[in-house]
Amino acid sequence: MRIANFKINRILAMLIIIGLISSLPGLTLTKAHAKSDIPAYTGSASVVLNGNIPTFAASDITTVSYEQYGALDSLGRCTTAVACIGQDLMPTEPRGSIGTVKPTGWNQNKYPGLVDSDPPYLYNRCHLIGYQLTGENANEKNLVTGTRYMNVDGMLPYENMVANYIESTGNHVMYRVTPVFEGNNLLCTGVQIEAYSVEDSGMGICFNVFCYNVQPGVNINYADGSNSAIDGYVLPTNDATEEDITRSTTDQTTQQYTYVVNTNTKKFHYPTCSSVSDMKEKNKMYYEGTRDELVELGYDPCKRCNP
Repeated sequence: MRIANFKINRILAMLIIIGLISSLPGLTLTKAHAKSDIPAYTGSASVVLNGNIPTFAASDITTVSYEQYGALDSLGRCTTAVACIGQDLMPTEPRGSIGTVKPTGWNQNKYPGLVDSDPPYLYNRCHLIGYQLTGENANEKNLVTGTRYMNVDGMLPYENMVANYIESTGNHVMYRVTPVFEGNNLLCTGVQIEAYSVEDSGMGICFNVFCYNVQPGVNINYADGSNSAIDGYVLPTNDATEEDITRSTTDQTTQQYTYVVNTNTKKFHYPTCSSVSDMKEKNKMYYEGTRDELVELGYDPCKRCNP
C-alpha cells in the first residue's frame, strides 16, 4: 500500500506540472536537451535527465499507436523519432538487413580487446527506436552511428524494459529518442530516450535518460566519427577500494533510479541485472525512487547486481 501511495503521489505531482506548463501560451515540454544540460561522461553508459521525468506534452499522450521519424537535417543527420508503441507495432518476423544505410559519422574500425563483439567493430547502426519496438529495418531516419557500448550497454536495457512491459500488459508506451549533435558534428554525442506508459499513467514505465556515444579505451572525434585507441588504456576491473564502495553506496541511497522489484522474493534489482529475465512477469514491479525507500519498505538489494 505504501508503494502504491508513493507512486500515486509522484504521478499526480508530475501530471499537475505537465498540466500547468502545457497550458501556458508559447511553452512546450518537448524541447530537446542542449549538450550543456547533459553531465559529462563519468563511467556509466547512461544518466538520468530532468529527475527521470519525460517531457511529453499532455496533448501528445495517446492510446492510438503511431510512429514518426523526423526528416534528416541539412547535414544528413537524424532528428527526433517518436512513437506511441503498442503490440500492433511490434515486429512478428526477424530483422532484415540494414547494411545499405550509412549514417553520418560512419568511420568504422575494429578494436580487439576493447569492443565486446565478433568482429570487434567500434560502430553499430543504432536504431533510434529499437527494431523490437516498431519493426523498422533500413530506415535512414531511424539509424545513427553509435558505438557498440552505447547500443548494448546504453540503449538496449531501456528498449528491453519497454518491450517486456508492452508484451506483458498490452498497454501503450509513449517513446521518444532524440540524437544530440554538437554544432556541425556528424557523430552524435549520444541520445536522449524518454518513455511513459499511457494506460497506467507512468506506473509501469517512466524515464528520461541520456545514453553516451562513447567506447571505453577509444578516442572519438565527433566532427567526423574518426577514432583511435587510447595508448596505455587498461580495461577496468571489478576491484574497488573501501572508499570507492562507501562513496558509491552513499550516492545510490540518495539518487532516483528505476529498479525492478521481485514481489515474491522481496529483492530489488537494476533493470540490466541478469536476474530480471528470470523473474515471472506476475512477480515483476517497476519502481521509481531511491534505494533507501525500498529498503525502508522491506525490500533487500540483489546480491548479483548490488543496486
